Amino acid sequence: HSSQRLHFPAIVTSWPPSRVGTREALASTPPLRPSLSGQSGSILLNRERRGSLSSHGRLYGNVGGARRKMAAPVAAAEPEACGGPQPPVCLLVLGMAGSGKTTFVQRLTGHLHSQGSPPYVINLDPAVHEVPFPANIDIRDTVKYKEVMKQYGLGPNGGIVTSLNLFATRFDQVMKFIEKAQNISKYVLIDTPGQIEVFTWSASGTIITEALASSFPTIVIYVMDTSRSTNPVTFMSNMLYACSILYKTKLPFIVVMNKTDIIDHSFAVEWMQDFEAFQDALNQETTYVSNLTRSMSLVLDEFYSSLRVVGVSAVLGTGLDELFVQVTSAAEEYEREYRPEYERLKKSLASAQSQQQKEQLERLQKDMASVALDTGTATDSLSPVLDPSDLILTRGTLDEEDEEADSDTDDIDHRVTEESHEEPAFQNFMQESMAQYWKRNNK
Repeated sequence: HSSQRLHFPAIVTSWPPSRVGTREALASTPPLRPSLSGQSGSILLNRERRGSLSSHGRLYGNVGGARRKMAAPVAAAEPEACGGPQPPVCLLVLGMAGSGKTTFVQRLTGHLHSQGSPPYVINLDPAVHEVPFPANIDIRDTVKYKEVMKQYGLGPNGGIVTSLNLFATRFDQVMKFIEKAQNISKYVLIDTPGQIEVFTWSASGTIITEALASSFPTIVIYVMDTSRSTNPVTFMSNMLYACSILYKTKLPFIVVMNKTDIIDHSFAVEWMQDFEAFQDALNQETTYVSNLTRSMSLVLDEFYSSLRVVGVSAVLGTGLDELFVQVTSAAEEYEREYRPEYERLKKSLASAQSQQQKEQLERLQKDMASVALDTGTATDSLSPVLDPSDLILTRGTLDEEDEEADSDTDDIDHRVTEESHEEPAFQNFMQESMAQYWKRNNK
């Protein structure tokens, strides 16, 4: 066994959230050695405990992840022979509360481990008590969900949104871990919160989705509860939500109809492929919603034509082989259609930023030139070259207007004041002169 500690200097020293944790067991470890029993080696990660560095420290968990053992084949740690390692495919698992997302991720993790291709697993649900799969990165090690609710006075959904926002501010660190793990893992599984709207319609969800899609092939998997979609109105609600997520994320999309061990998903596939069959099912509904659903089914017909649908049982593990066939097809679609678009957006953004910087520089140069010109003109006008005679003749009168404007005694009549001082002085002079005259005459 080997022990590996992970450090986050950028997070610990400069971010107010003082501690960030991750269950990082595969990203930066050397190739594994077979154990004495002939089985693959395992990675053991020690939990590193550090004190709080800020007043908000108790919101955040300990650096490092939980103690965990994960087996991986030796060959998985070596780069591919030709062309270097391929970027992993990110599977972003979304779905309504109770649709079976976490159980589905657990089944996918076990399936990939059995195939000798361990995935890189990320848990983004801060409110879950336990996860039934070994998570490489767990948001609960980073943000204390209940402390967020207490300190900010939030409810459950507000606490989840705030926790995700705090986690998203350092998602670049997660991206680096995923890049390091591409030598080992072909797939990245991301489990999202149970409240789907918290992730899909929040700023943090958009940041995380776009960050992944800009660097790795990213596929959105929408998990749907088949047993609760036997009603055509409920089925249409699920499809509308799936359609909104598709057009919001603009990424390859797969609808996974979960819980096929309870009821087969063939009825839903028939409704999507046969408009008349769906209309017959709607005829049994007599509410006004059925009329709206009937109209919406015509709108979604184009949506159905290009949609990938797979029936899966997360409990029994059926349908996973067909799912990965669709995942491969979706990854090829990403490379063919989505990556060029993201590259184009990157270039346009870079050119827009450079153009903006250029305009700001030109504006700054113009402002500096105008300021220099104004300063020179003002200096010439206020400081003319004066002869000594001019200085003598104008002494005491140069900045007379400024002195009058800046004086604190503008309400005083200086001429009256001077005359009031001159009159008694003149009288004294005359009296002294007369006294001297009479002295001389008396002598």
